[in-house]
Amino acid sequence: MKILLYSGHLRLVEKSGVGRAIYHQQEALKVNEVSYTTDKKEEYDIIHINTIFLSSFFMALVAKAKGKKIVYHAHSTEEDFKNSFLCSNLLAPLYKKWIMKCYNSGDLIVTPTLYSKNLLEGYGLKKPIVSISNGIDLEYYKRNEGDRSKFREKYHLREEDKVVISAGLYIERKGILDFVELAKAMPDYKFIWFGYTNLNTVSIRVKKAVKTKLPNLFFPGYVCREELREAYAGSDLFLFLTHEETEGIVLLEALAMKTPVLIRDIPIYEESLVDGRDVYKGKNLSQFQHNIQGIINGEFPSLVEPGYKVVNERSIKAVGAQLKEEYAKMMKRKEKTETKVKRIYLTQNNL
Repeated sequence: MKILLYSGHLRLVEKSGVGRAIYHQQEALKVNEVSYTTDKKEEYDIIHINTIFLSSFFMALVAKAKGKKIVYHAHSTEEDFKNSFLCSNLLAPLYKKWIMKCYNSGDLIVTPTLYSKNLLEGYGLKKPIVSISNGIDLEYYKRNEGDRSKFREKYHLREEDKVVISAGLYIERKGILDFVELAKAMPDYKFIWFGYTNLNTVSIRVKKAVKTKLPNLFFPGYVCREELREAYAGSDLFLFLTHEETEGIVLLEALAMKTPVLIRDIPIYEESLVDGRDVYKGKNLSQFQHNIQGIINGEFPSLVEPGYKVVNERSIKAVGAQLKEEYAKMMKRKEKTETKVKRIYLTQNNL
């Protein structure tokens, strides 16, 4: 059994959560000894498609014509497309039709969470859908000696500075507007947002927010995962203000690093992350401000250990085992179908 991990136009998504998820899949298959390739010219049994570009859809059609089995990974929904780029809300209905066409071209749809699975099932998709986390590399995302000091030295931060970080694209959905407002309201705290989006593709409000000049607000842009890991270790709080997600890989990374976490109280995390048990949550600016102060000043109990237990169940190895199981099921169904077709052929031709 050999898997083709296909991601058309990877360079367009490699700095996003989808890009990180693709890397995780490669690692997950390696540790579970599943043979795979990223070269479409090689032979394969199952194609696992991660992107929704036209080239990806055509690749699914080619694979189907060759009799290959297709896994389509549903990283995106109409809900998380909204409030992202210019005209995204206007285009959302068309976007939904397109991703449904892509996902329906597969034999199996994989999506990261039960929440996104429920959303997709509500679309009326015709193919079976399973929930498998994008996973987290627990061996990589752990604190190393010197990480905190490296981060603080790089950004000229004193040891006593109270540092709040976040990560994501410059889009409204990620909560960047509230992040800037909190920086305005809390001048004694340093706010650093990692990530980048071309400002020509975002709303005027986001563009204005990113260009805000405050002595305690910083936008370093996109950084490699090593620098981001150091930032998790060197900060006092990871603030995840997203309004909509299919999983949120940066949140998993922060939890794995045992960084205190404060997130927006949204439906996707209603059951998987309980407020006051696994993480702290807030619904508006006043709650966020109150909770930031309480967490960083040590007024609230630490939840880093319970948070780590949540991500421990989503390790790369566990994710790979789940994918391997689904691949094996698909191959078994394919073999049964081929045997049945062969039997019918032989019977009809008296062979």
